[in-house]
Amino acid sequence: MADIESKSPFSPYRADGKLYGFVCVVSGADQPVGEAIISELAAHGAACIYDSTLSLIDDILNAWGRLDVWVCSSGLLGPPSITNTTPADLQKCLEANTYAPFFALKYAPPAMGKLCEKRNYPNAEVKDVKYGSIVVVGSVAGNYGGCWGPCYTTSSHAALGVVRSGVAVLKGSGVRINYISPGQIDIGVDLNNFDMRGMTSQFPPASMQSKEASPAFSLPSIAFRLYSQHSTIGLERAGLPTEVARVAGFLASGFSSYITGANLVVDGGASTMCPLTVPV
Repeated sequence: MADIESKSPFSPYRADGKLYGFVCVVSGADQPVGEAIISELAAHGAACIYDSTLSLIDDILNAWGRLDVWVCSSGLLGPPSITNTTPADLQKCLEANTYAPFFALKYAPPAMGKLCEKRNYPNAEVKDVKYGSIVVVGSVAGNYGGCWGPCYTTSSHAALGVVRSGVAVLKGSGVRINYISPGQIDIGVDLNNFDMRGMTSQFPPASMQSKEASPAFSLPSIAFRLYSQHSTIGLERAGLPTEVARVAGFLASGFSSYITGANLVVDGGASTMCPLTVPV
């Protein structure tokens, strides 16, 4: 096995999954999942993590000489009904959920193909082979209809399309692209602090994420919410941002060196138990 790994074209990846020397970008770091992903990449030993946009790729290359990981985690829910969805709402959701991964696919791979010598910064490593990882944090709404609202479902489906089309686009580049489909994620927000039009949040509060919740989204009791999660989720609870972040860390690392174009569902088994009534 050791001999096989030494001849592997993925030799730049460390066998222990660490990201030493890696320069990463995470969009949506102001959201709970994006914040957790930054912490996860740092725990893996990434040399630098930017919370920024495509406009700073040149600055990153000038400062660090390389780019290795790009995580798109800047999603928006949008309005829960098509009646209340304006063209501007749809445009904002497409920009956050679809345009961001599309342009990451367009502009990040050439930067990830840049090679560099070992530089003088903590955890620095040489990069002598082209490689990189693009990770798109979407939603199970990219797999099914009826999740939250049409705006969210449409833009999430399109984001998954970016990942699937990206496999052929990236052939020969050494760059991988993958999608994460979170289900119910407890983002630590209750209904009193939630924008019901969905224009400031990536996921709804766990307290309303149940298929039994009323159309008016009245606040369920704790007992009712737990009953809903027990009845629709295999692991009988909502997930945590850190649990999504660990999957992003896996996809950024050498542990996933032969995975591209994949859709990793992180929903506690909800879509397997109830594929026609996925609670989001």
